[in-house]
Amino acid sequence: MIDFRAAVEARDPDAITAALADDVVFRSPVAFKPYPGKAITAAILRGVLRVFEDFRYVRELSGDGGRDHALVFEAKIGDVAIEGCDFLHLDETGLIDEFTVMVRPLSAAQTLAAAMAAQFEQIQREATAG
Repeated sequence: MIDFRAAVEARDPDAITAALADDVVFRSPVAFKPYPGKAITAAILRGVLRVFEDFRYVRELSGDGGRDHALVFEAKIGDVAIEGCDFLHLDETGLIDEFTVMVRPLSAAQTLAAAMAAQFEQIQREATAG
C-alpha cells in the first residue's frame, strides 16, 4: 500500500502499474460500468496523471488487517478544486484488486468527466497496446 501512495506522489506510472493485480477492477467516479483488468486500469491512471494538477494525498485510513485503504486527496483541473478518495482493496499478495474513486463537489466531477473524456481515445490505445 505504501508503495502505491509513494508511486502516485512520485507520478511514477510504472510503479503505479506494478501495484495493480492482473484482475484489478477499477470503478470510476464518472462512469457507471467498472473497468476490469490491469491494462485499462493502468491506462486510466496514466490519464489521471495527465489531467490532475497539484495532486496530493492529505489523509490515509486503513482497516481489515491492512487490506482496505482509503486515500483522501486534493487536486485541481485548471481552476477547479477537487476533493476525492481512492478506496483500495489489496489481494492476499498485497496488490490492488479493487480500486474505487469518488470525487466531490459535482462541479469537480463534471470537470473530471470532461477532462477524462478528452483522454479516453489515448487511454484505449494505451490499454490495447500492451
